Amino acid sequence: MSAKTLQDLLADGVAGRHVLVRSDLNVPLDGDRVTDDGRVRASLPVIAALTGAGARVIVMAHLGRPKGAPDPQYSIAPAADRLAELADAPVTVATDVVGDDARTKAAALTDGQVLVLENVRFDPRETSKDDDERAAFAAELAALTGEHGAYVDDAFGAVHRKHASVYDIAAVLPAYQGDLVKTEVDVLRRLTENPERPYVVVLGGSKVSDKLAVIDSLLGKADVLVIGGGMVFTFLAARGAKVGASLLEQDQLDTVRGYLDRAEQTGVRIVLPTDIVVAEAFDRDAAHEVVPADGIESSRFGAAGIGLDIGPESGRAFADEIAKARTVFWNGPAGVFEFDAFAGGTKAIAAALAAVTADGALTVVGGGDSAAAVRTLGFPDDAFSHISTGGGASLEYLEGKELPGITALER
Repeated sequence: MSAKTLQDLLADGVAGRHVLVRSDLNVPLDGDRVTDDGRVRASLPVIAALTGAGARVIVMAHLGRPKGAPDPQYSIAPAADRLAELADAPVTVATDVVGDDARTKAAALTDGQVLVLENVRFDPRETSKDDDERAAFAAELAALTGEHGAYVDDAFGAVHRKHASVYDIAAVLPAYQGDLVKTEVDVLRRLTENPERPYVVVLGGSKVSDKLAVIDSLLGKADVLVIGGGMVFTFLAARGAKVGASLLEQDQLDTVRGYLDRAEQTGVRIVLPTDIVVAEAFDRDAAHEVVPADGIESSRFGAAGIGLDIGPESGRAFADEIAKARTVFWNGPAGVFEFDAFAGGTKAIAAALAAVTADGALTVVGGGDSAAAVRTLGFPDDAFSHISTGGGASLEYLEGKELPGITALER
């Protein structure tokens, strides 16, 4: 059974109705300042479509990982304030999730107005493993919509979670797939169901253990796997290189050796960096130098040296691989892009993706740190075919896992 869409809901009519929208407002913060509003902007079209049609929109979202209780550092307020600045409709914010303030403000909504509930993870039932607890919370969320409510899931970044506001709520209210979720699924389907070749996957980020399942899956689908970021040092060590004080997962060495052997047997090329930017310490202003990938401990920092980026030669090699591709999926930066001295590899990848996008290739930036990186480095969103709003959800989709938030909409 296919999910009903936002267009189906709009066709049914939403004027005067309360519509509960699960949005993704899980944005990075510096104090009370939103440092990357990409997810807020991505949430706007569905909210605008509903308010424009006269709906009374109640937005629910999470931010960070509070421990099931109110915590000021995880308040949704900064993200909601940014939404209010960008939205064309009036936006108010509740000081609780399903308490007196939320109920009062939800009841007071008029056509075309928006209410943002406080962080749904402030209620421990949101993430509970007890089905009855989640169902009770979902019922209280649904009660905010009155007699003719509806639910729209537009938070792709949360669809891999079996949480009350993503999964259980769809059993209580008429449920619809938001445009953002639909677009994400359509794009990811293109990556898994007959991608145009050559198909290049670029993986980075800190830990190889976070990417094990997706590597396992992609070894049978991609033509080339390009590996950067902190995870590369486990690959280098698996090939016998000494990596100094760089991030290394000793317990994954045998698994990585298995992947290297399997790639050779299946004809998938795994491309590793040939040079590394090694630093004296993990610090923005740390002394650093470029050394061969197998010579990290030969740097002037010796065994204390820590790899924080791929080198310029590797950046060019990675770009060359991307330039030959017709489909590219990228998840995870090549280095510590937040520090200018160690952003070169990530910038080289982003620039190569932008260039091949202009040549008509499908390029997907896999959310999370990758999305933050391209924006931090000054690349516009439209330089790529698609920037995902859900890093973890994207990876789990590519792994072939069932995503609870998607299956809930298809019940």
